[in-house]
Amino acid sequence: MSLRRFLPDNFTLCLIATVITASLLPCRGSVAHMFDWATDLAIALLFFLHGAKLSREAVVSGLTNWRLHLTVLASTFVLFPILGLLLKPVLLPLVTPSLYVGMLFLCTLPSTVQSSIAFTSIARGNVSAAVCSASASSLLGIVITPLLTGLVLQAHGGMSWSSVGEIVLQLFVPFVAGQVAQRWIGGWVQRHRPVVGLVDQGSILLVVYTAFSAAVLQGLWKQLPLHVLGGVLIVNAVLLACALLITRYGSRALGFDREDEITIVFCGSKKSLASGVPMANVLFPAHAIGMIVLPLMLFHQMQLMTCAVLARRYAERGEINKRKASPAAAQVATAD
Repeated sequence: MSLRRFLPDNFTLCLIATVITASLLPCRGSVAHMFDWATDLAIALLFFLHGAKLSREAVVSGLTNWRLHLTVLASTFVLFPILGLLLKPVLLPLVTPSLYVGMLFLCTLPSTVQSSIAFTSIARGNVSAAVCSASASSLLGIVITPLLTGLVLQAHGGMSWSSVGEIVLQLFVPFVAGQVAQRWIGGWVQRHRPVVGLVDQGSILLVVYTAFSAAVLQGLWKQLPLHVLGGVLIVNAVLLACALLITRYGSRALGFDREDEITIVFCGSKKSLASGVPMANVLFPAHAIGMIVLPLMLFHQMQLMTCAVLARRYAERGEINKRKASPAAAQVATAD
């Protein structure tokens, strides 16, 4: 097995560099206010472009496989929050209360789009269903995630419902505007995917820099010793392992075939960094964001490495099964 599969991708390296820069050169004072304004504009642009590039046809075309889509959405928005709450006795001793809030926030996020589809394709799963499920998760997450976050954290002394309404307005309005503008700019967005990708990633890096700058000035690294960071990694591993096992064996118990199982595993076990970081920036106080998004950033890299290996194994196993079935198929053909 190639060691390269376990290495961070370029975007993850940029995230690490951004965190290091914020730790050494945090923005403060009037410069911090300028970055706050730039961050708000970047988030609005980010969700506007998400609306402009998310095909409504992709969502509508796959609605016939409603059992699969409901299973993926249930895993994303029901299973994960339940796991976050049920695992509290295990998680809380390993991390600080702020990091546990970050874990609960992670559990409420929608699935990724691009990587879920890519891994489903590599594993030879149901790609069209993956496009539909991942797109629907991303779309519904704009509304469901703030509501779930408010519901889950309300019971843990968290945020107010007014901030939930605020995020729905700040993120949903640009998204709807992008959907409306898709008629005129959708083709341009599809033709210039690399440029849109740079805006996407640049917006996230900007939010991470401002968030970690505020957190560093509040003493983030003094509150986060190495053993606590190790605890976050263990917590992420436990959460991801539970999600992968439940989606895999749960889909089999529900009678889904192999292709649909692959789609459920890769769409139902992932969490979106692209949606999570901007949402956290709107939902939580500036000084708390760094600690809250840290579990998500680590989970992002862990899910990519794990799913890359898992997708290859699914593909290899599919090839083996195909080769085993080939002689039997040949005999049937000869008999006919």
